[in-house]
Amino acid sequence: MVTDSIEISHKKEKTEMILMNVASLPVIPKVMSEALKLLDNQFTTAADLTKVIMKDQALVTKLLTIANSPLYGLQRKVTTVDFAIMILGHKELRGIISALSISEAFKNKTDKYLNQKEFILHSYLTGTACRKLSQDMGFKNSGEAFITGFLHDIGFSVMHRYMHSNFVKIFEQIETGSVSLNDAELEVNGMTHEEIGSFLLDKWNFPGEISNTVRHHHNPDETVKSPILATIVNLADYMTLKLKIGEFNFDNDLTLSPLTMKKFNFENEFDAERYMKEYKDIFWSQLDFIRFLN
Repeated sequence: MVTDSIEISHKKEKTEMILMNVASLPVIPKVMSEALKLLDNQFTTAADLTKVIMKDQALVTKLLTIANSPLYGLQRKVTTVDFAIMILGHKELRGIISALSISEAFKNKTDKYLNQKEFILHSYLTGTACRKLSQDMGFKNSGEAFITGFLHDIGFSVMHRYMHSNFVKIFEQIETGSVSLNDAELEVNGMTHEEIGSFLLDKWNFPGEISNTVRHHHNPDETVKSPILATIVNLADYMTLKLKIGEFNFDNDLTLSPLTMKKFNFENEFDAERYMKEYKDIFWSQLDFIRFLN
């Protein structure tokens, strides 16, 4: 393993050079870009948005899927884009389209190193749990929590697509079980997947609370911008692992941080497992909807 900080720093510089090139790519599809520009205009009407969104049937399907998911608990089925816009609201809609755009931009072919369907499943489930946890905690912006949870592991997707040979090296190292994910990432890239995701989100001008939380979702104790949001993502991520929903196994050594334990009043792991059982049905209720997001 790399122990020389100078060597790690050198590898980090090489990784950042790759990421700067990635950050300059037009990652957002045309229709999504048009929709986001409209959402930045306070005078945009639902009719304006509907006209643009309807150009992309895949986006239409995903928006209606999310609006109809148990995440929103609506009594009436959402069958039109204009009704989805009314239900979601401009702020939440902007976050959802941004997350879907980035997820789509970094989607790569499934191989033995990363199953794309399982990755999207994990991302969406974590986002779902974050939204519910934030509401239960009284966190003001549950939409932001959903987006942060959805994007928390975007660094993996970036590595798999643009640094594939390095991704393979990391996979092979952790597959032996002799090294942690964190150490393998530093050994190969000089950066962790959290740092890679945060780096790009900063370059794309995502709110600092989101990019900082992505950077510290494994260690909320180190964040200063949004510690509550970081503990929410940390717990949601941990839930997907412990409840064994999905087969995304890169974070098998994930633990709850001391700050997360404190914020949720867990004295021990048993308290956390008992708490998680209340959310199990919420996870399973999402599975039929997630299939349409792939």
